[in-house]
Amino acid sequence: MLPDLRLFSTLMILLLCLPVTASECPDWAADRAAREISTLQKQIDLWDDSYHRQGQSLVADELYDQSRKRLTALGQCFNLAPTAQPLRTARGPLAHPIPHTGLGKLHDVPEVEKWLQGRTDVWAQPKIDGVAVSLVYRQGVLTQAISRGDGVSGHDWTKSARLIPGIVQQLTQPRDLVVQGELYWRLGDHVQAQAGSDNARSSVAGLMARKVLEAGQAAGIGLFVWDWPQGPTDLTARTTALKELGFADTAKYNQPVTSLADAERWREHWYRSPLPFATDGIVLRQNQRPSAERWQARSPYWAIAWKYPFAQALAEVRKVHFNIGRTGRITPVLELKPVQLDDRQIKRVSVGSLQRWQALDIRPGDQVAISLAGLTIPRLDDVVLRSVERTELSVPQAADFHFLSCWQPTPGCHSQFLARLTWLSGKQGLALPNVGPGTWEKLLATGRLNSLLDWLTLDAQELANIDGFGERSAARLADSFNSARQRPFAEWLKALGLPATGEAPLGDTWQTLAQRSAEQWQGEAGIGPGRAAQLQAFFRDPQVLALSETLRDAGINGF
Repeated sequence: MLPDLRLFSTLMILLLCLPVTASECPDWAADRAAREISTLQKQIDLWDDSYHRQGQSLVADELYDQSRKRLTALGQCFNLAPTAQPLRTARGPLAHPIPHTGLGKLHDVPEVEKWLQGRTDVWAQPKIDGVAVSLVYRQGVLTQAISRGDGVSGHDWTKSARLIPGIVQQLTQPRDLVVQGELYWRLGDHVQAQAGSDNARSSVAGLMARKVLEAGQAAGIGLFVWDWPQGPTDLTARTTALKELGFADTAKYNQPVTSLADAERWREHWYRSPLPFATDGIVLRQNQRPSAERWQARSPYWAIAWKYPFAQALAEVRKVHFNIGRTGRITPVLELKPVQLDDRQIKRVSVGSLQRWQALDIRPGDQVAISLAGLTIPRLDDVVLRSVERTELSVPQAADFHFLSCWQPTPGCHSQFLARLTWLSGKQGLALPNVGPGTWEKLLATGRLNSLLDWLTLDAQELANIDGFGERSAARLADSFNSARQRPFAEWLKALGLPATGEAPLGDTWQTLAQRSAEQWQGEAGIGPGRAAQLQAFFRDPQVLALSETLRDAGINGF
């Protein structure tokens, strides 16, 4: 809501960050540390220039804040002080009549509680996610609009401001005054907790940076005045006067806070209630503040921002695993340095597909953006920062894995073979009680499973001699394995990984199915050429035929 806060978040990070302990510092040589810090600094400089000078946000504010915090921490680790000049390219030719002070940021309850201690007559406002502006009125008529710039001077937005219906062009009284506020993109019943910021700020920043603002675009921009620096010293009197002058929203979205509970309540209310604009937190401000002549372009002591929970977290990649599923699909999974997102600690996230991993080229040491899909499932959004050292990885080749590969735990096949076993014992297959991935991992570690069906020959006594299985658990497991022998033929087919057959009748013998041609399979409803070819290949595969022989010898019905 208050002006662009990145300069002030930087200031707060420098002031509030605790000393970094050795255990939190990367184990880098001095030359690598210098290169990593330099690369990160250059990336942040690029973000700053795009954000402040061009009005384009290349990264979410919360990812920016976390990256800036990381830069500060790395500087402490290696005794290399990073620069903190995010507004160096934002300065404009027009001086603000009153500097824009900006805001520091708080992110958790203890920080808010500490800030509130000893303060009285505090008020809360939604922190609108827009672009800051100074509006100058002479004899009640708008005469100048100045972009935030570096807080001391900005660019002339007067021409565009005159076209925006949401900006009061003539006050109800012929007064000389300066107000500071936020230009925002109008949104209908916007719920921040559900929709996020929806690029609202970037939309306004991009439009205001244009030389020509069309009428339809101008109508989409609203104004929220958050301060009248030279107005009445009492906040209530100030908001009442602003309402009388034509700025009604200031009073509407200004609520008293007498306790931490009040602040929490309003933060939660504005986070989850429909609003006409995007927000990214609330602003807490004292009633009393210094005279405008004493304001400076830095974070003030009388106001602070309390941000909403991070929608995205910046996470460091520790390792990249390539999980191979039952059908041969390769899914890269990132092992992360644990990060907190909402009320969850995130340690791992799926990349989705090998093709996506190849396109993103994620390596250990990279910084990635993580969010929650459906508020529960970790989701990889993008790579934010790349490590200067690109670790070599052993990447499985997609051509080596398919629905008929890895029927034994040969080198490179552990993941797919384990997935086959897990499928076989799961609810899609034989639904074996007391059998899961952990069971199969233990058996695989002993070397007793060299084929998908070797477990059929294990008895309770042999299982009890395996580390990790007591006498009782071995007996339960043996009973579970024995129960598989009574499972119907159709369940065994699914357990082995038979491709989907739709509504096609399967009969009750392996030999009948094995004799079907691709054309016969394709003649069944719901089976196309591709699936028909898969089915024929399945029943003719030597490894599958060997499994069918094993089941026949074991006396399994249908084989």
